[in-house]
Amino acid sequence: MKTLSLTLAAVFLLAACQQPAADENAETLGSTADPNASYNVAQKAYAAANDKMHSGMGNINADADVAFMQGMIPHHMGAVDMAKVALAHGKDPEVRALAQKVIAAQEAEMKDMQAWLDKKGAAAEKPLTAADHAAMGH
Repeated sequence: MKTLSLTLAAVFLLAACQQPAADENAETLGSTADPNASYNVAQKAYAAANDKMHSGMGNINADADVAFMQGMIPHHMGAVDMAKVALAHGKDPEVRALAQKVIAAQEAEMKDMQAWLDKKGAAAEKPLTAADHAAMGH
């Protein structure tokens, strides 16, 4: 029984290390293959919202308070964008109601954050560095 358990463990370990042939082909093709090609319209919209959110986060300010406000604005905008996707493509009434609440709450908080940044003379959006672009795959 111990030998069977060890054999099965080895088989599962080897199987976990194997990549499907499609993944291997995608790697050899480089970055020309669109990883979202098989996504439906809603998935593509969520992926775009996610990419936009992360690209908006840019550099992290040395001031922890400014960094929080600057990072949270694109984070909240990402939530708003995702909620809009849910409203455009979702069907569940509870999800749609929550999406509407998310939009209202996040937009109100973004106004407060922007007002705080304006009062401090800090920009809401931070410039992206070459490292930020590299992290995003371009």
